[in-house]
Amino acid sequence: MVGRDFYSTLGVSKGATKAEIKSAYRKLALEWHPDRNKSPEAEEKFKEINHAYEVLSDDKKRQTYDQIGHDAYSQTKGRGTADWPGGGRQSGPFTWTYTSTGETPFEGFDFGGFSDPFEIFEQFFGRSGFGGFSHAQQKPTYRISIDFMEAVHGVEKHVTIDGKTKTLKIPAGVDDGTHIRFTDFNILVSVKPDKTFQRRGQDVYVSLDIPFTKALLGGTVDVPTLDGKGMKVKVKPGTQPGTMLRLREKGIKYPNQNHYGDFYIAFVIQFPQKLSRKQKELLEEFERTL
Repeated sequence: MVGRDFYSTLGVSKGATKAEIKSAYRKLALEWHPDRNKSPEAEEKFKEINHAYEVLSDDKKRQTYDQIGHDAYSQTKGRGTADWPGGGRQSGPFTWTYTSTGETPFEGFDFGGFSDPFEIFEQFFGRSGFGGFSHAQQKPTYRISIDFMEAVHGVEKHVTIDGKTKTLKIPAGVDDGTHIRFTDFNILVSVKPDKTFQRRGQDVYVSLDIPFTKALLGGTVDVPTLDGKGMKVKVKPGTQPGTMLRLREKGIKYPNQNHYGDFYIAFVIQFPQKLSRKQKELLEEFERTL
């Protein structure tokens, strides 16, 4: 950055407000992030942008910079970790600073359902901000939350990143915590739980309440299914508490495969809390026949 001051780096005037500096930094950082911009100068440009923002976004550092000039704030040359004026740090060619304000320059930026886009930099530098790291080894990782049925059947999500609309195809069968690799970034999938179905891997479990009379006598019950159509299942006479019915290959599809998990129906036998006099007499008579 020899011969170029921090205001010029961010493209703002010396009288720029903090909001103007933040806006300029946000735009430039996303434009020149090495995981997005593959030009040879992207890494150096990205370093310059972060260095400039680290100083100009802090009132005390900015005041000192304006007073003593650009040369006093030149980045430390060479590798390793070095202190910056004002408390910043440098690791190799990259810079990283911590603040206690809880605010990031990306506040309010539209990332179409993704988590805080400042994770771009966490993933790029590593969460500690220090130590050996090559950006070629990692891509930025975003988190996206989908419903249980979207995970079961697959879904397309339209998101906005850096002003560009992208369509993400999430395959059927992904589970909570699944990582999906795309060309320029990775996705960490978070799946919301369902009130009816429980999942263990690709297997699905559903609890079905049945009256004790049906457990004794047998019959047919309606069971909810993943396709929303439902189905009828026969209950065998004498079904005991804890009985579970297994339906092979009726569970969740394995991603990018033609195999499915199993579907389990757990019968929960319901007993009445109160009985009429007639009901008691019938049960007592039944007991005597045992």
